[in-house]
Amino acid sequence: MPLSVGDKLGPYEILAHIGAGGMGEVYRARDTRLGREVAIKPLKEKFSERFEREAEERCSSLGRTCSEMGDLVKWPSEACESG
Repeated sequence: MPLSVGDKLGPYEILAHIGAGGMGEVYRARDTRLGREVAIKPLKEKFSERFEREAEERCSSLGRTCSEMGDLVKWPSEACESG
């Protein structure tokens, strides 16, 4: 799901493309609910179930060296609004 600056995914507004990896693209975005900048990683469908399991495990055993996960939301591809 390629995104552009200004696109919105729910409460998140895309600010910039950060990079790409084997599981997808990473974007800098603004959480409009809390007024903070976050990283967004829309995942390919085949990775979403695996990532959700890993996120639940990581959040349950969050340690000093783990990054915090603020949100895990499933959106249908049509939920992306072009800016």
